[in-house]
Amino acid sequence: MLRLTPPGFRRLAQVVPGAVEVSLAGAEVNVAASLARLGREATFVSALPRHAAGDAVVAELRRWGVETKHLLRPAEGRLGLFFYEKGVNQRRAEVIYDREGSAVSLLGAGSYDWGAIFEGAGWFHVSGITPAISRPAAAAALEAVREASQRGLRVSLDANFRSKLWQWEAGTAPRDLADRTLRDMMPYVEVFIGGPDDVVGLTGAPLGEGDRHRAAARQLAGHFPGLRLVAMTLREAISASHQRLGGLLYEVASGQLWEAPRPQGARPLYDMPQLVDRLGGGDAFAAGLIFALTEAAPTAPQAALDFAVAASCLAHSVEGDFNLATAEEVAALAQGIGAGQVNR
Repeated sequence: MLRLTPPGFRRLAQVVPGAVEVSLAGAEVNVAASLARLGREATFVSALPRHAAGDAVVAELRRWGVETKHLLRPAEGRLGLFFYEKGVNQRRAEVIYDREGSAVSLLGAGSYDWGAIFEGAGWFHVSGITPAISRPAAAAALEAVREASQRGLRVSLDANFRSKLWQWEAGTAPRDLADRTLRDMMPYVEVFIGGPDDVVGLTGAPLGEGDRHRAAARQLAGHFPGLRLVAMTLREAISASHQRLGGLLYEVASGQLWEAPRPQGARPLYDMPQLVDRLGGGDAFAAGLIFALTEAAPTAPQAALDFAVAASCLAHSVEGDFNLATAEEVAALAQGIGAGQVNR
């Protein structure tokens, strides 16, 4: 979809009439673009309308190295949009979605040729935003994870709960609809990315005492035996402009839990006192984790988490939803090399 953002920290009321910045965004496309930037072959699967705006999206994806051969171009449907007001200091960011009737929301199970799409692929990633936009999209997402799992792909799911989108079943609360829909997808998922609230909804059980993130990771693994890894970001929002970031990774087989940046006494987090762009950080985390876990040589869980959190941190320094950091830049930050310095 397209993201429409007032320049700087202006509000929408200040740019009507006026100009907005237009960029490409969306959870799965953010992950695909980030993976391509890091050096992986990445293919984006979706549906775009058959007109000039859709063509522009395809061209932008190709510019960043994302394969587009499996994009459907139906005659029906529109291009999804969202409006984004950046937050600053104590004023929070605001998102307005305009996705009803988009091309991808109209296509359901059976619209995609998963045999062709998954040929030669090793990993499939989907977010909870896709099934949130419509009942047909939810059916397509469920079919996708089932087909991917049956064909031997590793499947990752980022819960990405968005209450403003889960509206396609009248009379059902957004969180209840999300939990029920994602619960059906979970048996096919090997790597889950989400937070404690997602886990409570998916398992239907309250968390135990102590660290909610640790308890949530272990609780989710106990409910879905196919899970191999549970990943979570940790965020402390001092203000909209100043935040701290870290992450957790739980390996089901060993029962071990890692955190990043690595603890030294109290849990340290990346300190980000001047956020450039808040959106896309979770997708950069997902892409960094997938990148690290698909290296030719096996990557230790701690190293994979270090890389994922560093990727997310750097994404907050770039305008737009795409993380444009290179693998070398992410690895350097993960290793504590050169943060904030001039590379010359």
